Amino acid sequence: MSSILRQMALGAAISVSVLVFLSASYFFMFPLNDWSILWEKEMLDLPFIYFVPAVSVAIGLVLGLFSGIFLRSDIGQLSEEISQLARGKYADGDFPKKSGDFEKMWHSLRQLQKHLTEQTKLSQRLANEKAEEQEKRIQKIVSEERNRLARELHDSVSQQLFAASMMMSAINESSDSRTEAENRQLQMVEQMIHQSQLEMRALLLHLRPAALKGKTLQEGMKDLLQELSQKVPMEVSWKMEDVQLDKGIEDHLFRILQESVSNTLRHSKAETLEVLFIERDDLVLLRVIDDGIGFKVDAAKTGSYGLQNMHERAAQLGGTLKIVSFPGKGTKLEVKIPLVRGEKDD
Repeated sequence: MSSILRQMALGAAISVSVLVFLSASYFFMFPLNDWSILWEKEMLDLPFIYFVPAVSVAIGLVLGLFSGIFLRSDIGQLSEEISQLARGKYADGDFPKKSGDFEKMWHSLRQLQKHLTEQTKLSQRLANEKAEEQEKRIQKIVSEERNRLARELHDSVSQQLFAASMMMSAINESSDSRTEAENRQLQMVEQMIHQSQLEMRALLLHLRPAALKGKTLQEGMKDLLQELSQKVPMEVSWKMEDVQLDKGIEDHLFRILQESVSNTLRHSKAETLEVLFIERDDLVLLRVIDDGIGFKVDAAKTGSYGLQNMHERAAQLGGTLKIVSFPGKGTKLEVKIPLVRGEKDD
């Protein structure tokens, strides 16, 4: 039975009980000489003895109806809030103001919601801290493994490639008794070894830690380019201004430069490399230009993880990365990062 029907039945029963009690009390105190008057007198075409109970029952039903409607509304609101809590959805505002027993229930529900909210926040904070700590451990392990691989490759494969390159150069310069076809084949082998050296240097550049390790961005870039100019047959030049940047911006720009230099070594076959790092009109500008074989930018964007990674790093700093390249025309990479200075900086 629903709450409305139950309240209507209860209201009718109470009204009839009150009617019987009052009627019995009245007739006991003022007895009638002729009881037939009760059904001989009529009201609204109904005998008085039927009219009064009917009106009493109707009043009880109406009062029970309204009481059941309000009761069902209160129970429905309470049930809905409990269902929301069970689904993990907590109400943002205050609960409706109630009185009596419902006020106690709403107060208990409000306390339960606060407790669950605090428990949820605590659980999420612990989960985030655990995930961050695990991420730091993973990054540390990855960094150590990258360093180990870089050392082993540099001490073994890189040196062997260098020795093979020197031997092939000596072979190509020592004998004139070979045929033209043999000379071309040996020169191709030397070029392949030379390309493998460039690939190895690019791989070592990827494996080395990307952090600046206490250096400024300008110092880190200069060290990188000086080391590059000493190890590869490429003319490397740079122009850098002293720009004060936050640590996060410096790390991202340094990694973009590393990625760009690595791509130049691996794919461009360039003879010159120019790097420009300046500040103009509240913008930090990093430009890398080579005279290599170039490529089709639209075709490379979808399949190159390195290009996508550089674009994402520039976007994280609120800046833009633009690449201009055509086959046989070289490549120009340009990063622009806006400078947001505080009052102290101003």
